[in-house]
Amino acid sequence: MEEKFAGHGRTRLVIVTGLSGAGKSEVIRCFEDLGFYCVDNLPPALLVRFAELCERSARPIPNAVLVTDVRGGDFFDDLEAALSELRGAGFDYRILFLEAAEEVLVSRFKEVRRPHPLMSKHRSLLECLREERARLQDLRGRADKVIDTSMLKPQELKEEVASIFPDTPESEGMLVNIISFGFKYGLPADADMVFDARFLPNPHYVEGLRELPGTDIRVSEFVLGQPETQEFLPRVESLLESTLPKHREEGRPILTIAIGCTGGRHRAVVLAQALTSSLRSQGHRAFVEHRDIDK
Repeated sequence: MEEKFAGHGRTRLVIVTGLSGAGKSEVIRCFEDLGFYCVDNLPPALLVRFAELCERSARPIPNAVLVTDVRGGDFFDDLEAALSELRGAGFDYRILFLEAAEEVLVSRFKEVRRPHPLMSKHRSLLECLREERARLQDLRGRADKVIDTSMLKPQELKEEVASIFPDTPESEGMLVNIISFGFKYGLPADADMVFDARFLPNPHYVEGLRELPGTDIRVSEFVLGQPETQEFLPRVESLLESTLPKHREEGRPILTIAIGCTGGRHRAVVLAQALTSSLRSQGHRAFVEHRDIDK
């Protein structure tokens, strides 16, 4: 997968497949962050048609991800023919295969309480998992990249996927995840940098603002209008502007920044929103999550 795609000007296709429960839905979100157009649960028989539509649309789609697996009808019979047809039509593609340890897959299925696509009343989950793994063994051998998600946290999976396509135009800016949180609920476990906003004037003690979330314009105007904020926020922006390129030079494609206040509903939310907008204006792919806003 590390080799670059051939055929400049043509749609780059990544076919994501693998074991049920191995994390294909999470990988879709990772590719969306990289700017790929993603389609989930596409039957193999429609692969070529989809690739043609990507190129012939009014605005051609340069990068596309297709997730296809045993949910898509006659998967095992149709996929081989579809891949041959894709190659014959001149499309270059890569196969990303996801897998996980058996005990991990069992645990995930129990957690989501969904049946395995091959399950019937006469077959156990373990039997389905083992049959699927056996039937996908040849496809796994053909994959350009195999990722075992057993021990990967979502953040680590993002980094793994981002490293696959370092030359993607959309990935020129760094991927920055910004999390607002409340210190009373604990620090985000995956934070690379943490900023403390508890010294800022608190909307919680302002009549008419206490019950509003930090995403409300009235709360935002209050927090951003404080002299302390007007001094603090530019300093944070300046720090990130100087350090993000260094992180990228060190080979880190993703950075998680956490901003906290007491409860995670007001000040941290406002600053996280403002910082996200600032980073996006600089060309970074910034995404925001308000972890504790509803607590």
